[in-house]
Amino acid sequence: MLSIRGRCWLCRQPLRLAAQGICSYCLPPLLATLPCCPRCGLPADPRYICGRCLQRPPPWQRMVFVADYRPPLSQLIQKFKYHHAPELAPTLARLLLLRWLQTRREQYLNNPEIVVAVPLQRKRAWRRGYNQTDLLARPLARWLGCEYRPAALRRVQAATPQQQLAAHQRRRNLLGAFRCEDDLAGRHVVLLDDVVTTGSTVAEIAKLLRQQGVASLQIWCICRTL
Repeated sequence: MLSIRGRCWLCRQPLRLAAQGICSYCLPPLLATLPCCPRCGLPADPRYICGRCLQRPPPWQRMVFVADYRPPLSQLIQKFKYHHAPELAPTLARLLLLRWLQTRREQYLNNPEIVVAVPLQRKRAWRRGYNQTDLLARPLARWLGCEYRPAALRRVQAATPQQQLAAHQRRRNLLGAFRCEDDLAGRHVVLLDDVVTTGSTVAEIAKLLRQQGVASLQIWCICRTL
């Protein structure tokens, strides 16, 4: 008998397992295979590293994401971030876990040892009441059986919100904005964000992690703007 404790976030039909958040009818389209470069996540033949990455390799090895930033997933993220719906975190984290398990079957990926999350400006976290990437990282690390280090990264410089800036302005806006305060040398690390648009934020942090001497670095996010 169907549980009445929860409904699918997308179609609002009752769920057998309320904790899953998205029903078996709505889930497969979200996890459809994407024709994207396995390194930068932009449209390309998914079997090979794209020409952009061969010419200018990003400072990470793999990018794993659920889908493009468009409805219905973009609507869930906006609700999660801007309409005080932290209860969406386990559902979105589960989507990312399922995508990673699917990707690991299709191509070689190191199992992560440590998860770190993109830090939020203190004032913005105070207004929102939570850091959305922190809420995603906690269940993911538990399900993966790896460490989550919430204090590994710190935002040391306030900056203009990235949504308001062009790509070249985003890069300049983030110079010196982050600090790594943990020893991650020799470890397989996942850097988690909710949405990657131009990649400026994760690239700036990835450079810090490379300076730390991490063994490998994967970027994970719910959505990648394509």
